[in-house]
Amino acid sequence: MASPPPVGTSPAAPPNYLVWAILATVLCFWPLGIASIVFSTQVNTRWATGDVQGAQASSRKAKTFAIVTAVVGMFAYVIVFVFFVFILSAGLGPATTTP
Repeated sequence: MASPPPVGTSPAAPPNYLVWAILATVLCFWPLGIASIVFSTQVNTRWATGDVQGAQASSRKAKTFAIVTAVVGMFAYVIVFVFFVFILSAGLGPATTTP
């Protein structure tokens, strides 16, 4: 059985991941990044009102959306890079003429 924390101490607020959410939104994929920003801004508000579980849940969701945003954004960058390499290589190949 877990003992309660000592009187006079409170657990630390969960991280809000706001910086990561903003960076992922600006640099990677904004539709998912906006969701991450929304959840990250809910963390401190819920913590201040005493909703510890809600703050922790919003923190987890903000982190998850920031990670997914970064992964989707990086995947999109790779696809665009491959596409441009393909287009450039197709256009720079040797010219062939048909008789």
